[in-house]
Amino acid sequence: MTISRTLLLFDLDGTLLNSENIILESQRRAFRAIGRPMPDRERALSIVGLSLGEAFQVLVGPDGPHEEAAEHYRQAFHYLRTHEAHLESLFDGVDALLATLIGEPRHVLGIATGKSRRGVDAVKKTYGWESHFVTTQTSDDAPSKPHPGMIENACRETGIASSRTLMIGDSSFDMKMAKAAGVRAIGVSWGFQSVDTLRESGADVIVEDFDALAAEIALFA
Repeated sequence: MTISRTLLLFDLDGTLLNSENIILESQRRAFRAIGRPMPDRERALSIVGLSLGEAFQVLVGPDGPHEEAAEHYRQAFHYLRTHEAHLESLFDGVDALLATLIGEPRHVLGIATGKSRRGVDAVKKTYGWESHFVTTQTSDDAPSKPHPGMIENACRETGIASSRTLMIGDSSFDMKMAKAAGVRAIGVSWGFQSVDTLRESGADVIVEDFDALAAEIALFA
């Protein structure tokens, strides 16, 4: 009997990774370097999910020194990742969910993130995820979310149709990207954007914890 495969695409920051501390500290250093005040927490985290250049165009403004700020952020983030006090952590339940999913042949796991490929490779090495994900789509591979390019690339790379694909993320950019690509959008409530924002951005369902996420995946499969 042929197994119908399902492609599960995960965002990283705010979905699998609790990276708030390192993101905010990197932003603080970037804004200090360009002589601008740091945005408040809500605004600072509202751009998580966008590629770095697009994120700082939003935070600094298209006429401001957004490229300079993005470069300072990139350098700060890379430096802070070497210091355990700032390193992102996994949300409770991530390891258990991934262990269950990779043991099921009908599930194909992938990443779709605004991080660079260098950043994703560092995360994979830190958490032993080198063989977990069949496809990895980053800001180096496609236009920034919410453009559907990352999902389209992942479907093409794995040979799995959009009708058999789930996008799992915590931001409006994830939900809008999923809708643009014609895939089911699952929002997670523990990330950096509100449940109302996810709902307004097209989430088909919003889950409250990793048990609920596992149940939703099982229903789709």
